[in-house]
This record gives sequence, C-alpha cells and structure tokens, in this order.
Amino acid sequence: MNPDIQRELIPRDDTLQLIGALDEMRAKLAGSAEQWHLLDDTGHVPASASYADLIQHSEIAQSLAHGVVQMVAEFARTPHSTNRAGSTVLTHLATAATMSSYAAPHFADTAEAALALPQSRDNQFLENRMAVHHATARAYLRRSSESLRDAVKELHAHLDLHRFFPTYTLQEAVTPPPPRPSTRHR
Repeated sequence: MNPDIQRELIPRDDTLQLIGALDEMRAKLAGSAEQWHLLDDTGHVPASASYADLIQHSEIAQSLAHGVVQMVAEFARTPHSTNRAGSTVLTHLATAATMSSYAAPHFADTAEAALALPQSRDNQFLENRMAVHHATARAYLRRSSESLRDAVKELHAHLDLHRFFPTYTLQEAVTPPPPRPSTRHR
C-alpha cells in the first residue's frame, strides 16, 4: 500500500470506536432536545414552571456539552485529525462542541425567568422570553446532534476506503521478505 494512503486512513478499529461514541452522544443530545418541553398542551408556559426542573435542563445540557468538548479535544489530539477525512470530521465535531456549549446558558436563562414569573407585572413578556430561550436551547442541542450525525456519516464513508486497500501492518513495512531459494545447483 502506498504510505501516503496509509497516512490518510484512520485505523478501522479507531474509526468504529469513534463512531460508537459519537452515536451514543448524538442520541443523548437528540433525546434531551426531544424530551424537554416547556410549553403545556395548549402552547403556553405553565403558571407553575418549576425552577428546579428548568435549572436541571441547564445542568444536564452543560454535562452533555462537556462530554462533546472532551470527545472533540481527544480526537483533535490524534494524528488522524489532520488528514483529509479527519479534518472534515473535526470540523463537524467543532460545530457540535460550539452548539452544545450554547444550550446550557439558554436553559439557565429560562430557569431564571421562571423565578421572576410569580412577582412579575408583565407575565406575557417573561413567558415569551422563557419560551424563546428554551426553544433556542433545544435547537442548539438538535444542531449539535446533527453535527455529530454528519461526523458519523463522514466516518462511515471513510470506512468504505478500507475495503479498497489490503490490511497493512507496521510489521509488513519493516520486515523485508525472506530471501528466495537459489535455483542454481552445485
């Protein structure tokens, strides 16, 4: 195998492991975005919006963002992050890290508005603010999930390259072939 091509290939096992980790994180982000709702069945902010529940959304979103950032940092430290496929994957991962990091503050703003709601003279303004912040936070989680999905797609496409090249190990590159037996007889 051409050494240039070998440098471009992310080892199959590493790729599969990364795909598994990204899929797991993608599912958590998408699940949280889908599961966390602020509005009731009538489309209004409930009068008893719970600060504790809303701040927990922020806490979990921050934990998810930390996980995404940690995965991105680990991948960025690998030598594969600089090759063609790796840099494309890293771009998707960087977007996911940014988007997931934006979600927690919006959930915290939603929770803060819930605290002010009972004392407010302008409930409509606070309810609108809460709805906007909460929807924005959920959108950031969805976008982060979509970026992880795109990184996984890129890694699956990269795995297809492995089919076209035989397995190449370091031992094959270092060990010279055994000498051929001589065909001359004495």
